Amino acid sequence: MPPTIRRPARRTLRAGVLAAVSAALVAAALPPPEPVALGIGDTLFAQLGNPGYDVVAYDLAFTYGGSNTRPLEAVTTIDARVTDRLERVNLDFTHGTVHTVEVNGRPADFASVQEDLVVQPDRTLEPGTRMRVTVRHTSDPGGQASTGGWVRTADGLAMANQADAGHRVFPSNDHPSDKAYFTFRITAPNELTAVANGLRKERRTEGANTTWTYRTRHPMATELAQVSIGRSAVPTREGPDGLPLRDVVPAGDRDELERWLAKTPDHVAWMQERVGRYPFETYGVLIADANTGYELETQTLSLFERALFTSDSYPEWYVDSIMVHELAHQWFGDSVTPRTWSDLWLNEGHATWYEALYAEERGGGTLEQRMREAYRRSDQWRASGGPPAAPKPPSPGQKISIFRPVVYDGSALVLYALRQEIGRDSFERLERAWVRDHRDGNASTADFVHLASKIAGRDLTEFFQGWVYGQRTPPMPGHPDWQSTAPATSR
Repeated sequence: MPPTIRRPARRTLRAGVLAAVSAALVAAALPPPEPVALGIGDTLFAQLGNPGYDVVAYDLAFTYGGSNTRPLEAVTTIDARVTDRLERVNLDFTHGTVHTVEVNGRPADFASVQEDLVVQPDRTLEPGTRMRVTVRHTSDPGGQASTGGWVRTADGLAMANQADAGHRVFPSNDHPSDKAYFTFRITAPNELTAVANGLRKERRTEGANTTWTYRTRHPMATELAQVSIGRSAVPTREGPDGLPLRDVVPAGDRDELERWLAKTPDHVAWMQERVGRYPFETYGVLIADANTGYELETQTLSLFERALFTSDSYPEWYVDSIMVHELAHQWFGDSVTPRTWSDLWLNEGHATWYEALYAEERGGGTLEQRMREAYRRSDQWRASGGPPAAPKPPSPGQKISIFRPVVYDGSALVLYALRQEIGRDSFERLERAWVRDHRDGNASTADFVHLASKIAGRDLTEFFQGWVYGQRTPPMPGHPDWQSTAPATSR
């Protein structure tokens, strides 16, 4: 009787083995699934970012041949922690040609799909392991400044990667939720100067070219990366508490621009009095001879158009306040970075808030006047662009169109309402606590609501629900007479 029991068992085992082998052979014969573009599901930029890994550091090497119309040769090295089992690695990258890719030192296959570079390592990457991806590629400065990425200047290049254009310059996990440390190595003809985020670590000349190396001491979002290449002067000075300041300006404009550059120490001191110590290793302004239509808070080196400082069209208080706006972003947006792009109001609302406070002190009209006008227009802004913390997606082909009035004065208005609601002392404690508690990290609207409630000593969820998510603007605390003009309705 025992043999009759064992034989079926052996037959079952043999059949199971044969079935498994057969299935494996069939699977091996099938082609692998087609590479696809991925994203992390950001409500405004669904294809940005990639799952499965956390970038620790970028090492970016660019070789500039002297022409800002030709692609730069580049090498991007990404060190990351693997968080999910990965058979493929997706990177955000477009507007360049990929030559080769290596994963952990071994050649890897790759394919470009939409705006993703899909990499096929020769072995699966397991959670908890480290991953180094090295991409040799070009970085093309062609295109319009409005598309972001490289910006052509009169004598070279600069970067403007906000909101989603970092991957037009280098392969990356191009979403602000994945901050990392950066090293930049820029090789350019000897007569040019290269500057990047962070502090300069080395300058090495070989023959006709010089390589400049810069490194950040704090993590940074890809949209805040900055590289300037041109015939530049780099004046330096000391800021509050010994903070090293360095600016980058067209060499021929050095003397003319000095009166503006000399203002930065006082601007830093003014901000520190209100929110605490400056959060990074250095600061300065990059004045580019280019027409971008905007200024940009690239980390440790804010980008400005030359015309802002050389035109007679702007009063001094206005230029000063714009400089403070970009400086304020170093705390709000750069050090404390939004978790999603829908949290953008926390960046722009705060920068606009301190811009308005500074302008008030310099004769640019009172904060209350500016906020009353913002209140009058708030319902119209919400109708066209969405509430501050739930903005409408960007217009087709206009990805930076999320930078609408509702995220500037419309969001500063939220902060004004909050100060009215909880009092000046609590509000100022909140501002300091926000940048202290979330320094070098990411934070969301929910985090701000939580901290504000904690400092106020009461639940402010309902207050914020109306102010940052409501389709209509709530009544202004302390100003029952303020009115918001209803948006026009179509017939």
